[in-house]
Amino acid sequence: MMSLRAAAALSLVGTLPLIAAQGRWVRSHTPVLPEAGGPTTGTTGVGGTGPPLSVLVIGESTVAGVGAPDHAQGLTGQLAGALSARTGRPVRWRAVGKNGVTAKTTRTLLLPRVPAEPVDLIVVVLGVNDTKDLVAVPVWQRHLRALFAELRARVGPAPLLASGVPPMADFPALPVPLRQVLGLRAAAMDAALRAVVAQTPGAVWMGGFGAVGAEMFCRDRFHPGPRGYAAWGAALAEAAPV
Repeated sequence: MMSLRAAAALSLVGTLPLIAAQGRWVRSHTPVLPEAGGPTTGTTGVGGTGPPLSVLVIGESTVAGVGAPDHAQGLTGQLAGALSARTGRPVRWRAVGKNGVTAKTTRTLLLPRVPAEPVDLIVVVLGVNDTKDLVAVPVWQRHLRALFAELRARVGPAPLLASGVPPMADFPALPVPLRQVLGLRAAAMDAALRAVVAQTPGAVWMGGFGAVGAEMFCRDRFHPGPRGYAAWGAALAEAAPV
């Protein structure tokens, strides 16, 4: 018997011309917002006890802080604050992000920007660009495996936390049926990510976003705003294997 997901995907085949047109419309009408301002490194919870936790966060536009005025209100700063509150320790954080990167281009463009020094936790945030750029699942997995290994070769054998691919079916900027198609594809990419994480010693996957309301997004209706980043950062901090 055909699965519900397969049946839904099959029912959308006849809408491919419309989906292509909607993709062009979204690209031309979605505001291009800047990356977060301010420092890309910092220390949160300086009044905590014990040695600081060193956290590297690497990935796409959400790590670059698009949708937030600065990194303190972006994903990395929110994660650091929540992690400090959970552990009672200061958190020394570094955000290495760039709008538009995939798992492949993270290896070539962002990895060289990571200092070759030990950290206590690696956080990888990727998947939206690989999803919308139609990167094949085996290619996505191959670059993830290579990236995980290359990160640890650079910063040591730290625990690795991979954020799940966000539920693109809930992105307000995407019209139907494009939203449905990218939602199905994002779910498939997330399952592939989870499989790679399961094969990577010392790695943890954080997903299960559930329904994401429009109030979590910034004005481009595609990226989170500070409220969305706060919820995401808190979930990552709770899942972090430290």
